[in-house]
Amino acid sequence: MSLLQVKNLSRHFGALKAVDDVTFDLEAGTILGFIGPNGAGKSTTMRILATLDVPTGGEVLLDGRSVVERPDQARPLIGYMPDRYGTYDDMTVFEFLDFFARAYGQQGRARVERVDSVMDFTGLLPLKDKLTSELSKGMKQRVALGRTLLHDPKLLILDEPADGLDPRARIELRELLRALAAQGKAVLISSHILTELSEICDSCAIIEQGRLLATGPVAEILHRSAGAAPSTEVQLRLFVPNGSLAEALSHAERVLLVQPQVKNVSFAQDVIRLRLELEAGAEAKPQWVDEACARLIAALVREGVPVCSFQTRQLDLEDAFLHVTKGRVQ
Repeated sequence: MSLLQVKNLSRHFGALKAVDDVTFDLEAGTILGFIGPNGAGKSTTMRILATLDVPTGGEVLLDGRSVVERPDQARPLIGYMPDRYGTYDDMTVFEFLDFFARAYGQQGRARVERVDSVMDFTGLLPLKDKLTSELSKGMKQRVALGRTLLHDPKLLILDEPADGLDPRARIELRELLRALAAQGKAVLISSHILTELSEICDSCAIIEQGRLLATGPVAEILHRSAGAAPSTEVQLRLFVPNGSLAEALSHAERVLLVQPQVKNVSFAQDVIRLRLELEAGAEAKPQWVDEACARLIAALVREGVPVCSFQTRQLDLEDAFLHVTKGRVQ
């Protein structure tokens, strides 16, 4: 049984259906990216899962317990980090975390050891005596995450935790989340930074206008979506030092368009972009991309196309999101 089971969840505000019949599961030890545009229903769903709001309909089970009917039993299992989480400016990092550890009922030496353990895990030990008001945005996010971990919850609900972080802080947050999943925690994380989520998530749930459009691993969503065949993007660059670039591009286009599996050829100066796509019904063997690229390179060289750079890019979470939401009313 999944650690978290969301069944036909709905939340209405008058005529507005903020969450409309949402269903998904989350296993322990996995990270699920919850993505969608502003106003899609992400934060409302997460607030219901965190027992901070009551649904209009549906059910949420956490480790077999009803979050809706018995929130008091579910809360000890939940660590919730909202998208805007403040700190108390007149407290040090240790004092802030110790305050919440006391609120969770932790006492004596066990409480101090737990606070120290959380600070060590989140890299806050060197800053334990520093006022939270003096911390950078990234370090404040670490403090907020540390507060979320104090009671050792099974489920982490993180609403836009990477918002406003610099690249280094995002990398460090990503490493922390991977470590938490490795400890067996289930992580539900929302973000607008889809490239970040694609690097850490085991699966994703795409929501728009309150409706869940797709769930599952990114590759699976791409493959099963209507009209989406297994594909990869290719970018190649030509080397034309003394000749006509336009002529070279035209020659390259003629060669590319007659190659099997080549789709959507486009140009930007000396760069050519295209997509390699399996034919409908063809088996997606593990090495099909390598085989297709090898054939394509051989054809380009044979026909005298002056290729000096050849790169592939697997379709990712951004591609899945754009494909699933394509053509829908915003």
